[in-house]
Amino acid sequence: MIDWNAMGDEEFRQEVRTFFEQNYPSELRYPPHRLRWAEIKGWYMTLAAKGWLAPTWPTLYGGMGLNPTKFLIFIEEQERWGVARTPDMGMTMVGPLLIKHGTEEQKSYYLPKILRGEHLWCQGYSEPNAGSDLASLKTSAIIDRDEFVINGQKTWTTLAQDATHIFMLVRTDPQAKKKQEGISFLLVDCKSPGITVRPIPNIAGNEEFCEVFFDNVRAPRANIVGELNKGWTIAKAMLGFERITLGSPKQSQYALGRLEILARQRGCFDDPVFLDKFTALQLDVADLVSVYARFVDIVKRGETLGPDVSLLKIWATETYSRISSLMVETAGAAGAIVGKVDFGGEPVDVLSSFYYARPAPIYGGTNEIQRNIIAKEVLGLPS
Repeated sequence: MIDWNAMGDEEFRQEVRTFFEQNYPSELRYPPHRLRWAEIKGWYMTLAAKGWLAPTWPTLYGGMGLNPTKFLIFIEEQERWGVARTPDMGMTMVGPLLIKHGTEEQKSYYLPKILRGEHLWCQGYSEPNAGSDLASLKTSAIIDRDEFVINGQKTWTTLAQDATHIFMLVRTDPQAKKKQEGISFLLVDCKSPGITVRPIPNIAGNEEFCEVFFDNVRAPRANIVGELNKGWTIAKAMLGFERITLGSPKQSQYALGRLEILARQRGCFDDPVFLDKFTALQLDVADLVSVYARFVDIVKRGETLGPDVSLLKIWATETYSRISSLMVETAGAAGAIVGKVDFGGEPVDVLSSFYYARPAPIYGGTNEIQRNIIAKEVLGLPS
């Protein structure tokens, strides 16, 4: 078994880069939307066969055992080569959660099935009236002997139509004094009777999100992770990691490069007004790179991310949104065409970037909520 952490950083980077460049399907590079299981299954199984499906899991459980520095190199090389996300909730959320908080029975049952592609997980957090204010969730799980009986609804559930299982936050004590209390973390089989999944088409016509309904769905009490009514602590820790991944500058850097191609082909750099806008965006991306590096250093040191990581999510998503808007403006009439358009021999998908940027300030906790977190938890301002 290879000890990847014993490698030098540049040697490891080259190893990862070579594997991606030689094995990742070229037609799947930089996809304009989240790929469905049927499209990405081949790559998922290629990573599984290589033993690279779960980079941060300990080798004891089938992972690569990467330390924070090596893991960030792994992610950077994925982004550099335009490698699409697989259905990764099992690897990035469920697996680490079970390794830290799960029972031995849960680990031995669920972890191998994730690595074999038998279990695909989705996240049951947001509800119609509990999105960014997640602690207000109302989906209930009532104990009935050895089972929970679940009723309620989850929404904006990414790729739920492909998932075999869902990890959920449910309210198990409706009498709790604080809304963050009385919430439990539960694992549920999506084939359970009473579950209905309804895809939600987005503005681009893709069905990346779903709403999921629970009508007297039964799940074994053994499927609870951690203690009863203590699920909020687990969920909160997972959200910090989500915000640093959403804050990567690679998306904005790639979009800025596409914008530069458009601008040069259309002679926009001769326009001082456009040049001023483009320069401002260049500086925004440079600032994003700098802020991201600061939080990366925290992860490298093995420290816990604080509430100020919300700044990263705000800056990344709003910068990407501004770049995508200027792309549409710069492309002129071609900015209304769905799919890739040729600009002097360079294919650029203008409209998909614009569409994809619209929900970015909303998912992962709206940017308004992120600003509230910074105001209260970082600046100490009153509620």
